[in-house]
Amino acid sequence: MADFLIVKPMNDKDLGRVTRTAAWRVARLAVVSISLAGLPAVRASAQSFATVDAAVNRGISHGLYPGAVVVIGRRDTVLYARGYGHLTWHPSSPRPEPGLTLWDLASLTKVVATTSAIMVLSDRQLLDLDAPVSRYLPRFTGGERGAVTVRMLLDHTSGLPAWRPFYRLAPSRDSALALLYSTPLDRPPADSAVYSDLNAMLLGELVRALTGDSLDDFVTREVFEPLSMRRTMFRPPRSMWAEVAPSGTYRGRPVAGIPSDGNAERLGGVAGHAGLFSSGTDLARYAQAWLREGRAANGPFIQASTVQRFLQRNPASGSRLLGWDTPDTTLQEPSVFGSMLSPSAYGHTGWTGTEIWIDPAQDLFLVFLTNRSYRPRGRHSIERLRELRAGLSDAVVSATGPGCAVRASTC
Repeated sequence: MADFLIVKPMNDKDLGRVTRTAAWRVARLAVVSISLAGLPAVRASAQSFATVDAAVNRGISHGLYPGAVVVIGRRDTVLYARGYGHLTWHPSSPRPEPGLTLWDLASLTKVVATTSAIMVLSDRQLLDLDAPVSRYLPRFTGGERGAVTVRMLLDHTSGLPAWRPFYRLAPSRDSALALLYSTPLDRPPADSAVYSDLNAMLLGELVRALTGDSLDDFVTREVFEPLSMRRTMFRPPRSMWAEVAPSGTYRGRPVAGIPSDGNAERLGGVAGHAGLFSSGTDLARYAQAWLREGRAANGPFIQASTVQRFLQRNPASGSRLLGWDTPDTTLQEPSVFGSMLSPSAYGHTGWTGTEIWIDPAQDLFLVFLTNRSYRPRGRHSIERLRELRAGLSDAVVSATGPGCAVRASTC
């Protein structure tokens, strides 16, 4: 958790009052409405989502998170969108809204921003996935680093360690980057997959080095704007903080608008591994572009062949694709993706309680956003959230179609 620096943190009552005012004004502009936001919607009464509601509300009653939103849909349709609970545990705090509330996406940043940026560069043949990282980042040299490719950063087979507390070890962005470039590998490159924030941090710097733009500028122009993701951003301005679900606390008060990740903060709030904020509606648009194999609602965005390239599995990477994860059938514990997705499904989760999965075989996606990192009530919230996500995923499939048996690899 970051050591947050806030000019004036809000208490729960202040947040509720300010957010209600902001929500009233923005709602009048039809931000909250899914249909007016450009996402065709089917009335929820056509199908029963009671088990979905029960699963999400169970997380609130068990103290895992104070609020959440769910958006479920297909490539051209939103089937269900709903907010649950409150932005904080205070009963006067507003209910989250799928099209209004912004959430700290945490590690969803790795796919929504960083993987997307790399995919655009690959699609335009400006980047070779199998080139050594040092071709684009000359500071990443020495030892076996020269054998690490861009692809290995994407599928987590680089050999880099999972995490380092740069925000404790370095007083500035430049010194944190110096430590990132000099971090020794834990394993030989391409040997095995270990999920690592450092991979995505390097990819974010690679985008900067190759384009001359910061990651946030590049991905906003080349990804979020073409996909009409107008409420997806790094470093939301303070004027929008009342619309952001708090993801941390500072001296006991809610903190909204600042990433709940110390390393992202040390890197200036814009990093390849964390720092992005978005709404349920925007992430629904993102999922639909993947289901349409790279087509935005108004036309081509990425070539279908590029999308498929990023969904190819490397035997050494286990459940990891390029940027994405897939249901791991070798685990004894429940997969966060449940047991009913098809073998072609892929997704990602975030430390703050965020999740997205996409199942092309079933033409189905789920966006599930929470602020689990804001004062969870009780211990082991991560483990309990894993079980809840598994049950929620199965509830979504059950509510929308026959589903698939992942472990039996049948659909």
